Amino acid sequence: MFAYFKKLQCLTLLVNAVFLSSCHQGFKEDDYSAYFGGEIINPNSKYVYLCKNNEVIDTIQLDKNNRFFTKYDSLTPGMYTFKHDPEYQYIYFDKNDSLMIRLNTNEFDNSLTFCGRGDEKNNFLIELFLKNEDDKNASFDIYDYDLKKFDEKINSDYKIKNAFYERRKKDISWDEDFDIYAKSMLEMPYLAKKEMYPLAHKFRTNQDVCANLPKGYYDYRKDIDFNNEKLTNFAPFVRYLTSMLSNITCRKDVMGKSIENNIHKLKVADSIFENQKIKNAVLNNIAFMYLLEDQNIENNKKFLGEYLKLSTDKERQKEIKKIGDAIQNLAQKKRLEDVELIDANSNPVTINKLVKKKTVLFFWTSEAKSHMELVHKRAVELQQKHPNWDFIAVNIDDSVENWKENLNKNNFKNITELHSTNFSSIKDKWVITKIHRTMLLNADGTIKNGFVSIFDANFEEYLQ
Repeated sequence: MFAYFKKLQCLTLLVNAVFLSSCHQGFKEDDYSAYFGGEIINPNSKYVYLCKNNEVIDTIQLDKNNRFFTKYDSLTPGMYTFKHDPEYQYIYFDKNDSLMIRLNTNEFDNSLTFCGRGDEKNNFLIELFLKNEDDKNASFDIYDYDLKKFDEKINSDYKIKNAFYERRKKDISWDEDFDIYAKSMLEMPYLAKKEMYPLAHKFRTNQDVCANLPKGYYDYRKDIDFNNEKLTNFAPFVRYLTSMLSNITCRKDVMGKSIENNIHKLKVADSIFENQKIKNAVLNNIAFMYLLEDQNIENNKKFLGEYLKLSTDKERQKEIKKIGDAIQNLAQKKRLEDVELIDANSNPVTINKLVKKKTVLFFWTSEAKSHMELVHKRAVELQQKHPNWDFIAVNIDDSVENWKENLNKNNFKNITELHSTNFSSIKDKWVITKIHRTMLLNADGTIKNGFVSIFDANFEEYLQ
């Protein structure tokens, strides 16, 4: 009944849109027009972004009723994403599709409903996504199982989802292009579990099963098209690649050695991927993740030397080297470079003059409301337990007014609140790539640890 009610609400939006767009008319063979609209309940901002291959192709503003509707004179069929920060989800457009969405940001994925021309395929994707998420959340214990029980469990789960896939494929009769994504969303989470099992089992039970894996355990890798450009940025495929590369490079001779392990990852990626575009994307991801993990200058030089031999993406090479240089400036005992900050009274603040004792520096944005609330709650709890530490929050919103409005509304107590007035500067100098980042400063303002998370289970050990 609830699903029916959601569908009815979405259809109401579509009916209203049809009167505005006349999208019920027939389409000519060379007509690639399409429509996209919907309603966002409890919006985090006034914008929805339509993206292709991680690039924003349209910025759409919500109206006073938190609705939006737009026509595209020509939209290439294929997989897109729509974003309403900080969340995103996939949306597939066939020729002349007219898609409406309805969602509540309090339960972004669970509340999402598609309706209109092309809705069946997209509702299938979100249903399968939610099944995979439920399965992932309930599957931590399976890595404790012995291999036989583990295989039985994941094969049973896969069989149920495969039946759902086959049934919907028959009912909807989608084309081969869409099936690339549908099959990837079905198979990649299953195969990722197989890749993760040897490592996770060893971590959880201290039992090494690698020697006991059957000879053909990894035969499925032969059937994976590692060079399909359409999957380059598709999350299920990317997550599988991450699991596979971690598994392949987890050897006894490099165990625990970040530099050797990551150089081996680069070489494995070079041998697996023939398509240079995909190879570059994977190499860039390995490089980015490694540089955030290991701040040893000599290791970085060695790693970047190997990376530059294999990558042909000149623009991303510049970005990776820039990140590498910036990370070196965040090494222990160095001082933070000055960035443009103001306090709640709009007075300019210099971070190195502000810090007088050991300090926890964390970041937030009002566009991620749950994180905003949780990170401040966590900071207050920690400050009560560790009064010898100061806690400074840095807001990275574009709008100063929006930041001050949130300060007045939430009344964050005992936390020094600052605002970054130049996000580009703080992003480049302090390597702020995600809001979950936390930095620890010594009493003299030098860096104690530039790359931690306040939500880390062992975070309090850093405060000792």
